[in-house]
Amino acid sequence: MFKKILIANRGEIALRVIRTCKEMGIKTVAVYSTADAESLHVRFADEAVCIGPPPSKDSYLKISNIIAAAEITNADAIHPGYGFLSENARFSKICKEHGIKFIGASHDMIDKMGDKATAKATMKAAGVPTIPGSEGLLESYEVAEKTAEKIGYPVMLKATAGGGGKGMRAVWKKEDLKKAWESARQESAAAFGNDGMYMEKLIEEPRHIEIQVVGDSTGRACHLSERDCSVQRRHQKLTEETPSPFMTDALRKKMGDAAVKAAEFIKYEGAGTVEFLVDKHRNFYFMEMNTRIQVEHPITEQVIDYDLIREQILVAAGVPISGKNYTPKLHAIECRINAEDPYNDFRPSPGRITTLHAPGGHGVRIDTHVYSGYVIPPNYDSMIAKLITTAQTREEAIAKMRRALDEFVIEGIKTTIPFHRQLMDHPDYISGNYTTKFMENFVMAPPKES
Repeated sequence: MFKKILIANRGEIALRVIRTCKEMGIKTVAVYSTADAESLHVRFADEAVCIGPPPSKDSYLKISNIIAAAEITNADAIHPGYGFLSENARFSKICKEHGIKFIGASHDMIDKMGDKATAKATMKAAGVPTIPGSEGLLESYEVAEKTAEKIGYPVMLKATAGGGGKGMRAVWKKEDLKKAWESARQESAAAFGNDGMYMEKLIEEPRHIEIQVVGDSTGRACHLSERDCSVQRRHQKLTEETPSPFMTDALRKKMGDAAVKAAEFIKYEGAGTVEFLVDKHRNFYFMEMNTRIQVEHPITEQVIDYDLIREQILVAAGVPISGKNYTPKLHAIECRINAEDPYNDFRPSPGRITTLHAPGGHGVRIDTHVYSGYVIPPNYDSMIAKLITTAQTREEAIAKMRRALDEFVIEGIKTTIPFHRQLMDHPDYISGNYTTKFMENFVMAPPKES
């Protein structure tokens, strides 16, 4: 087992990893930018190393600084969390070259699954259903035009190196393709340094349902059931739940088997997520695989009583998995609490938290790195907390979430708490009748007079 793990991340996920390491008797090293000197992950790690100024490119994305921090503290493993370098094949390879275990996928695996066009071809070979579309990357606009004609409009242009909705364009008719092609390529080049594009049939009224998988060094994998991530804004998830209200036992078995087949086909090692789009007829199609821990992993942990970070560490240390597939016995919902103003087009709201009161009680979990007096820097993702409720039924989990949101007080900044509170009363959410298009018609009711 590892003696010391460096967490190459910040905020709530860094603190989450530190907690499991402490329970396992493993020493921890936090890294931080100068903007995060007062963050809780710095306070609760056994050691902490400053790796640079606030911009991510000079700190959390600077591989040389992170490797140096690992070497001077004698860390024998690095946990990358999510985001930043978690799916960076070069970082995984450099860790291996320096004799440091990367707690995540190998560089070959990240290369294979990180490029969406390659991943799709791999899944086709594995016999996993994929969305009709281009065979690999589109070599030119003329090829894009012919491909769109072949698969039929509407189509979706996607950046092969994309993420977070960047480099994606829905095209409903031929006349709009040229403009979408040019803008998507420009956006992708600016965001990822790669303007490679591919095309898929646009799935109408889709659900975004992902399957959590874990694989070990023997090539065996299992699944830990599904998460429904369909409530999104600009392709960014806002809330997630498990089990999905759209799921049937037959569909769960089919999707679970497909996800395990995908993981075992590529001999996947570690925790990963196979993401699918599911149409209104419950046909499902492989979308992408995330070779890391997900933001929404706590809801899976809650419904099957399973520490996913612990499992990541054990698998990385060579411990084989049980091989058992799981079905949730409870229901859990996660609301991402962001420092954003939902009454003003979700505009970011960094600044000092003057008051914080966290909810509690049975079935309420909060993963956060913030506290009263903490200053949220403007340099990073706006998520500051994850509120998770767990209950016997979906109705009880929603009722518990309403109560917990009413108790959750954060002052000094704007947050998405009012949005989530209204979401929990929305008839389509309550009935489970929502798709990835849900937010297109969601309108915030005005704030109540205090």
